[in-house]
Amino acid sequence: MMGGAYMEYVIEMNNITKIFGNFKALDDVTFKVKKGEVHALLGENGAGKSTLMSVLFGLYQAEKGNIIINGKPVKINNPNDANNLNIGMVHQHFKLVHNFTVLESIILGRETVNMGILKKDDARKKVMDLSERYKLKINPDAYISDITVGMQQRVEILKMLYSDSDILIFDEPTAVLTPQEIEELMKIMKELVKEGKSIVFISHKLNEIKEVADRCTILRKGKYIGTVNVDTTTKEQMSEMMVGRKINFNIEKKDIKAGEAILQVKNLVIKTKNSKKNVVNDVSFEVRKGEILCIAGIDGNGQSELIYGITGLIPINEGQILFNGKDITKESIRKKSIDGLAHIPEDRHKHGLILDFDLKENSVLQTYFEPKFQNKGFIKFNAVREYAKKLIKQYDIRSPKNEDSVVRNMSGGNQQKLIVARELDRNPDIVLAVQPTRGLDIGATEYIHKQLVVQRDQGKAVLLVSLELDEVMDVSDRILVIYEGEIVGDLNPKEITVKELGLYMAGSKRSDEYEKN
Repeated sequence: MMGGAYMEYVIEMNNITKIFGNFKALDDVTFKVKKGEVHALLGENGAGKSTLMSVLFGLYQAEKGNIIINGKPVKINNPNDANNLNIGMVHQHFKLVHNFTVLESIILGRETVNMGILKKDDARKKVMDLSERYKLKINPDAYISDITVGMQQRVEILKMLYSDSDILIFDEPTAVLTPQEIEELMKIMKELVKEGKSIVFISHKLNEIKEVADRCTILRKGKYIGTVNVDTTTKEQMSEMMVGRKINFNIEKKDIKAGEAILQVKNLVIKTKNSKKNVVNDVSFEVRKGEILCIAGIDGNGQSELIYGITGLIPINEGQILFNGKDITKESIRKKSIDGLAHIPEDRHKHGLILDFDLKENSVLQTYFEPKFQNKGFIKFNAVREYAKKLIKQYDIRSPKNEDSVVRNMSGGNQQKLIVARELDRNPDIVLAVQPTRGLDIGATEYIHKQLVVQRDQGKAVLLVSLELDEVMDVSDRILVIYEGEIVGDLNPKEITVKELGLYMAGSKRSDEYEKN
């Protein structure tokens, strides 16, 4: 406290400009956080949120502007300087050592040593007191490799508290959590603020900002758009500030009657080397023309393996798959693709794209062997280029060098648009879309949802796998919930609440037809 006067701001970042080469990542941005508030930092991917926080945390130096912490001008040259100013950060991708216990992970780098002996007891006491005080409920002796992602996050939070941080930065902290874990995290954030901590919450999820933040600063394309009180600003207003145009949150779908079954999955069993139980256990369902069927579940309940089995990425142990009435259980991936199965994979880097290829090469990965793109084994590059140009225009794919852009240098949203464009343009009978909007901002998400609905309205079948509850509820016509490798519910999104869906996903509820005898 300076001279007994109350200091309103714990962080003042004034007129920050950050340039990379000839790209202005931040252009004259001002950001002020009050003591004891949750301050959200909102913007699309690439708006500059992480860059701004990296400047605050000392990972980057700004070309212009100044930073005032607790009323004093400071120079933050590296993360150690930030830690000494009691600024802590939970990164999007956790930085934990897998073969360490929870306790070892928290005290790493801040060990108290007496005559060369690690004083673990004092540390343990401090960690357990913090865990108790902020209701974090951790087991100090569990290994990092054995705990859930939600728990890992709590360890990261404890790490910050252990080092006495007063300013806590959370970078997209909910991306990997279940609805129930997100609820817990929100409670923890409120608890921390009650204790006088100040939180910066980086996010592009409006529901969460509404739930937990006091104020919100919005960035767009590296520029400061404004700071608003969350209570008095609607989601629609915030999203418009974020993307510069109105966003329609209500997904418009015509009423159409689902037709015959395109894909039939019968008594599917998939085992994996590492698990004693079947990862997919006797799963049967069908996807019909003109419907979006969503498989919802918490990550790690067999949904990924189920899709890998259907597409041919991993072998199936029992059961069969029929596609348009034909048995395709043993068909190759390419054959399934030619038959009319499109796949927007979960891991776009691993299964969707070749990152060191450029955009035009990636646009024909599924079709390069067709006569229009090759002659006697030689690729017709002009045809490939024209085709890529058409996709860029039609699907609004933005990248620095258009069709010649190396895919690695494109943003996540545009990489995803490229996959969606390549898969849908083949006019498939069924689209398997696995977490198609993971990590994407609101504009790209809206776009992909629209594309899936267009497929459905054209009478195609869509099988969507999603962890995002809003997406499950808004986009699907029918929901199958998967829990520990089994289908536990067949639900109508119009007839259930998000809470109910959460119960099915957590395994505490089953539909009658899936009750175990």
